[in-house]
Amino acid sequence: MNYRKLGGTDIEVSEVSLGTWQVGGGWGGGFDEKAAAKILHEAVDGGVNFIDTADVYDDGKSEAAVGRLLKERSEQLYVASKCGRQINPHVSEGYTPEALRKYVEASLKNIGIETLDLIQLHCPPTAVYRRDEIFELFDRLKEEGKIKHLGVSVEKVTEAELALNYPNVKTVQIIFNMFRQKPADSFFELAKAKDVGVIVRVPLASGLLSGKMDRERVFDKNDHRHFNREGQAFDKGETFSGVDFEKGLEAVAALKDVLGEEEPLAAWALRWILMFDQVSTVIPGASRPSQVKANLLASALPALTAQQMEAVKAVYAQYIKPDVHHLW
Repeated sequence: MNYRKLGGTDIEVSEVSLGTWQVGGGWGGGFDEKAAAKILHEAVDGGVNFIDTADVYDDGKSEAAVGRLLKERSEQLYVASKCGRQINPHVSEGYTPEALRKYVEASLKNIGIETLDLIQLHCPPTAVYRRDEIFELFDRLKEEGKIKHLGVSVEKVTEAELALNYPNVKTVQIIFNMFRQKPADSFFELAKAKDVGVIVRVPLASGLLSGKMDRERVFDKNDHRHFNREGQAFDKGETFSGVDFEKGLEAVAALKDVLGEEEPLAAWALRWILMFDQVSTVIPGASRPSQVKANLLASALPALTAQQMEAVKAVYAQYIKPDVHHLW
């Protein structure tokens, strides 16, 4: 495992880390504590030291599983959680310092720790990025010792750019993958100039970039890949990165032609992300330990060649860019 600096913080994080949206249950099943523990321990065994969770993942069960992990391991592990998605309706007016404080304190209790290494606003409405009082709250929480750093998780590049206006924002979590390349246009350089860490989520486009799906794939009715393809429940960019499933499969076939099939496409997709030195860490999820092992292969793969990088860009331009680039 290789490690990278997390922006302007004092934290060195594993370049491949772990996201816990589907830990212990996948996206369609109930939560399984034993499965979650196996996944989390597999990640740490592989050198992962940064774990991203959220209070809304499995109604807090994900956070609690991370808390149990911390008690069972002696390694230095860093925990990031998120707050704000419990606000319903999810509008800017629902974001208040009082509400967010309660969410942060509840996460600390749920995980069983006194201080969060990183707390992130969880994809708030765009208007929130213009409300100084929301960001000022986290300065107070830091003074109180409840958090070490503040970050934001965003849907759009424009929101990421707005977040950079606040000096206390130390990280931006954003969707970036072979099917969502817009952040590399200009945002990455802006983040680097301000020494803000970039955390990449949805790196495999909800599994499309695993290379293991076909047109006959059926998803559980509780799986967002079944019910959210057009954004019925939340931003559709979170599901297959906003890419049409059929068109995505065509693009995957083209990528396999470029990269070959000696190594899994998922590992190459993660390695492609790590080619961008502005990225601090990528946080693929896993619903079983074998997926963790497969994801960690990316850190050991050789760099993509200049020709391969150009070929990936060409596949994106042909199959994906006209449909998604302007939306996020």
